[in-house]
Amino acid sequence: MAVTLADVAARAGVSAATVSRVLNGNYPVAGTTRSRVLRAVEELEYVVNGPASSLAAATSDLVGVLVNDIADPFFGIIAGGVQSKIAPVDVPDARGRKLAVVCTTGGSPEQELTYLTLLQRQRAAAVILTGGAVEDPAHQVALAAALRRIERAGARVVLCGRPPLDPPVRTEGADDTAPPTAGGPGGAEVPLPHPAELPHPACLAFDNRGGARALTEHLISLGHREIGYLAGPAERTTTRHRIEGHRAALEAAGLAEGIGDRVVHGRFDRDSGYEGARELLRRMPGLTAVAAANDTVALGACAALREVGLRVPEDVSVTGFDDLPFAAEAAPALTTVRLPLHEAGARAGLLALGVEEPPPGGVAVIDAELRVRASTAPPPSGPRPARAG
Repeated sequence: MAVTLADVAARAGVSAATVSRVLNGNYPVAGTTRSRVLRAVEELEYVVNGPASSLAAATSDLVGVLVNDIADPFFGIIAGGVQSKIAPVDVPDARGRKLAVVCTTGGSPEQELTYLTLLQRQRAAAVILTGGAVEDPAHQVALAAALRRIERAGARVVLCGRPPLDPPVRTEGADDTAPPTAGGPGGAEVPLPHPAELPHPACLAFDNRGGARALTEHLISLGHREIGYLAGPAERTTTRHRIEGHRAALEAAGLAEGIGDRVVHGRFDRDSGYEGARELLRRMPGLTAVAAANDTVALGACAALREVGLRVPEDVSVTGFDDLPFAAEAAPALTTVRLPLHEAGARAGLLALGVEEPPPGGVAVIDAELRVRASTAPPPSGPRPARAG
């Protein structure tokens, strides 16, 4: 039996009118009440008007683009690529254009789910999720349910720079005769969706493992053995995949022992690069190279090294990742890995419009390209200058 508005109202403990106000966004509702309604919508997998909603999505001019931070060039460039295809400025005829709505989540899993629910209520024609995913079983289950509802409502779903959706792993030691669950917040068990219930978005995944491995192999080929790694947030897929690539290169060279002490986690920003580099110098007095989670983190690392009197690359080599526009203009120019962010965003836009067919199997892996520049060199052969501070 189809879930009704009244069912959602009963689950949330509010009136049907309040549910309608939340879903339509046409009347102010208290934040706590709104959260209860959206949670009930997710739990009951409520879809507005079934066939009518599908028809509305098919004729909608709205495309939602979810980003962590639109001020971050990584996400801004991808969003620009999307915009170039769904609303090209050089095409005077407005027919066929869509309206891109960029939703900044701040990296919050809860905000990501909220935006997906609101975009479904607005009958979006498509939703594009960018950047790495949060590796939390409860969120993975909730995200799969939200994307499944969007697909059922007739909208296309595209993942850009994000790996394909995998079903969360059953909790270790769980009873195999019981319905499958995964560990959620506070140790609670979260029911896992059946594989047939998973959504089927088109996926454009960056080769983060391959790119990170190429960077570390480059440093090893120069003669570096004391290599520190500045990683992103531990719960992000991007972070894990890049660390896995880094580790693979170290293992192949017989240098992986004690890698845990040579990895510092932080945010994908300059301040984290600065603080992380200071921590690596404390842990590794013989540090000769820093592999950073991205180009912005690399800039912070360079600042920390300069502050203590170390030169880049004469004393310590530094690498970034992504090849953002400023990477080639930095002093020294950053050795990094280029991800085709604009091109990936443009392709995501075409997939969202239905102009391009999804890749075979639903997943396309986009290559990462090593760009060697002036921030890397062989390690110093003699003693380094005394550090300040």
